[in-house]
Amino acid sequence: MSVLNVVRPVVALMCGLMLSASFAPQAANFEEGKDYITVAGITEAQKPMLREFFSYNCPHCYKQEPLMVSTIALLGKEVAFERTPVGAGRPAWELSQLAYYVAQKLKMTQQVHEAIFKQIHEKGEPFTRPEQVKAFFVSQGAKADDVDAAMNSVDAKFTVMNYDSQAELAGLKGVPALMVNGRYMLTSTAHSPEELAQLVKFLADK
Repeated sequence: MSVLNVVRPVVALMCGLMLSASFAPQAANFEEGKDYITVAGITEAQKPMLREFFSYNCPHCYKQEPLMVSTIALLGKEVAFERTPVGAGRPAWELSQLAYYVAQKLKMTQQVHEAIFKQIHEKGEPFTRPEQVKAFFVSQGAKADDVDAAMNSVDAKFTVMNYDSQAELAGLKGVPALMVNGRYMLTSTAHSPEELAQLVKFLADK
């Protein structure tokens, strides 16, 4: 057996150990009241869970999106992820809630999520009428009848009401906001996906 063949698995093992160590939650670095607070929150059907409260109309949510994408990739299957769109009593935001519901219902979220952000923040075209929501989804390849059925369903009304209830129970002060296991609200600003993933994993394991 050559020396090279012996060295390769040893190096691979060392790299794997270093990667695991760098991602391991550092409990000593996270403090309640500084990095997170405990809230009454909501009951999550699945745990561990990271929930993002957001609005497509929120510029800070748009800027945070690359951080979220990278963090979710780091967490992988260890922590489930869901979004809750927030209406905040604003008509344009409420239409964006409806758009998120339609995307979920038609299983198009992955396809249209970034496109909705870009339409609002790069093209300057927020939804102001339900007809615009329909036109957007049709432009993305959805059938008009399917969009109508989703938008006008009783389930749409109840789901949007549930979005609002979740936001109220979470005691939101603004968006974007991140909550772990329906109980821990993040209060510190992560500077990297690795830092955010460490904090989420730490709270998920509490």
